[in-house]
Amino acid sequence: MITRIDRLGVELPPPSDHDPAGAAVVQELMGGKFGEMSTFMNYTFQSFNFRGRQAARPYYDLVANIAAEEFGHIELVAAAINTMLTDTGKSNGRGAKAPKAALSEYKGIGNPQHFVAGGKGALPQDSNGRPWSGDYVFSSGDLVEDLAHNFFLETGARNGKLKVYEMVEHPAARALTGYLLVRGGVHQVAYARALEHLTGADLTKLFPAPRIPTDKIPECKPHIKAGLHRTLYRFSADDYQELSAVWNGKHPETGDELIVEDGPPEGAPAHDLPPQTDVFAPDYAPEDIAEIAQKLRVAAGLPKKPTGAVA
Repeated sequence: MITRIDRLGVELPPPSDHDPAGAAVVQELMGGKFGEMSTFMNYTFQSFNFRGRQAARPYYDLVANIAAEEFGHIELVAAAINTMLTDTGKSNGRGAKAPKAALSEYKGIGNPQHFVAGGKGALPQDSNGRPWSGDYVFSSGDLVEDLAHNFFLETGARNGKLKVYEMVEHPAARALTGYLLVRGGVHQVAYARALEHLTGADLTKLFPAPRIPTDKIPECKPHIKAGLHRTLYRFSADDYQELSAVWNGKHPETGDELIVEDGPPEGAPAHDLPPQTDVFAPDYAPEDIAEIAQKLRVAAGLPKKPTGAVA
C-alpha cells in the first residue's frame, strides 16, 4: 500500500510564459521508453513479483523504495508539463465562456492532444504523442538480470533528462530536469552497488555514465550541495529497514558517504494552477465550481477556506 503526501518532491517555479512546444518535449520524461512511468512500473512490478523477499530482504527493500520515489517523479513531471501548458494571460481573461477559435493559436505547436484530449494537462505519452506501453516493463524474476536492467534503464533515463534539459529552456523544465538528474543518479548508483554486493562486478568503474557533469549544471548544484546525490529515502514509517545493507560506502563520483534517510523528502507544495477556460478546465464556469465546493465544505463541518496547502 502507498501513503500519498500532497506535496511535490521538489519546488517548481510558478507558471510564466506558456511553452506548448517545450511541454511536448518534456512528455518524453513521462511516457517515453526511459521515462518516469517506465522506471516506476519496472520497479513496481519487480517488487510485486519478488520471490524469496525475506531471505533477500535488502534487495527487495531497495527496489520497492525506489519504485515509491518514482511514483512521485511521475507527479513532478506532470506538474512541470501542466505549468508549461498554463496560459497566464489570454485564457484567464476569457470569462466563463470559451470564444470561437479559442485554441487556434496552438495549431501546429507541440502536441495537439494536450488541448483536444488533456485539458492542457500531461498525458501518459512520449514526446511523439505515442501512448506509454507496458512493453517497456522488464520483470524477469532473476534478481541479477533485473538489477542489471535497472542500472541501464537509469543510465538511459539520465541521458534523456540531459537532452530535455538542453532542448527546453522553460524554468519549470529546467527545475524538473535539474532535480531528476541528481535523483536518477542516486538510483543508478544504488543498482550498481546492489550488483557489486551480489556479484562482485563493480559497475561504478563506468561512472559517470553517461558523462554528465551534474556539478556544473546550475539547476543540479543546490541539490548536490544539500546532499541529495548521496541520500536514499525510506518511504515508510516502519518497513523497509534493510536499505543500509545495500546502500553504503562511498559515492563513486564525489567520495561522499552514502546515507539512508528515514521518510520521504520534505518536498514543496504544488502551485494551484489557474483555470483554463478555453479547454473547460475545470469547467466553463470555475467560479461556480468553487462556490459549490465551499458549500460542501460548510455542510460537512469543515472550514470555509480549503484545508490543503498550495504554493
